[in-house]
Amino acid sequence: MAGLFAVISITVWLYLYHNPTSFSSLQFSPQRWHAHEMIFGYGLAVIAGFLLTAVRNWTNVQTTHGIPLLLLTACWLFARIFLFIPFPQAVFYGIGFDLLFAAWLCFAILTPIIKARQWQQLTIWLTLVLLLFSNVVFYLGYLKIMPHGMHWGLYSGLYIIIALILMMGRRVIPFFIEKGLDENFTPKNYKWVDVLILPLMFGFWLVELSFAIPVLSSAVAALLAFTLSTRCWGWYTPGIWKKPLLWIIYLAYSWITLGFALKAISHVVFINPMLTVHAFAYGGIGLMTLGMMARVALGHTGRNVFDPPQLISWMFYVAVAGSVCRVIMPLLLPDWSVRWVTVSQLLWIFAFALFVWLYAPMLIKPRIDGRYG
Repeated sequence: MAGLFAVISITVWLYLYHNPTSFSSLQFSPQRWHAHEMIFGYGLAVIAGFLLTAVRNWTNVQTTHGIPLLLLTACWLFARIFLFIPFPQAVFYGIGFDLLFAAWLCFAILTPIIKARQWQQLTIWLTLVLLLFSNVVFYLGYLKIMPHGMHWGLYSGLYIIIALILMMGRRVIPFFIEKGLDENFTPKNYKWVDVLILPLMFGFWLVELSFAIPVLSSAVAALLAFTLSTRCWGWYTPGIWKKPLLWIIYLAYSWITLGFALKAISHVVFINPMLTVHAFAYGGIGLMTLGMMARVALGHTGRNVFDPPQLISWMFYVAVAGSVCRVIMPLLLPDWSVRWVTVSQLLWIFAFALFVWLYAPMLIKPRIDGRYG
């Protein structure tokens, strides 16, 4: 569903980008709709699929499945649809289904954690609660109850997903690299990096949303860029470039690092804020979710993660090219920004359409090894 929505939503956004007044039934401005749906529509769908699978493995307690999972998915789907239905009350149904989906997901993840008494997983669960809270703030802004709510909700959601990627990346990326190479390599993890990243990320989130002090925000971003660069350096080995499922998640993590670097220098040199946002969103979240879905879908359908589909490299090449067109090329040739954005949209659509084509046959059938799922 996340892969399909990635294709459909950006196809709609491509049309709206060039025809911003064509959908009179759209409940938000096209820009706000696009931002909200990529964070709380696409992003949260990927997180839901990943965590409902991962928490089952971590806790050995069955997570939501069967009819309850179908109903949970229906809440997500109805929330996406109602924003386009042309009658005044539709948006309220959309808000209700959207918040019900996020709240239900929080409950579905918390239940097995409590049953297994794995209290260390509560940090992951708290990010879901903060995403729910961010979505509530966004809708309070839409309803004119909170003046800056839409802005706060969107940026809060973006940075919380980045924080979740930083946490999960620390768990899985060095493990994937060590197990997935054709050589002996042990990624280096520095204790001071592990200690600093989450407090710095929390500080950045707080400064960006609360204090609006550009110099302080840039300073924290610079610290994050340096710290994440150190982590990337410790994980690097040339062997990753032989393995598409490794280099794609490594590049995604590097894009997040670049996003903080752009944010840091934006206090000194003017950089279009949307380029920084898309370094995080397209380069970081987009590439990371595509790479993780491509790997996790193999392992959890009983397939060999070391033998991915042959076309997977091209899927990743296209996605990376799209992120370059969305962030780097407008920096170099700003007069052509509209063209670069259009090309990046087309490349995103193509990459995720290829993902759906390759992986839908795996995901809609039972596991090939006969296990549940």
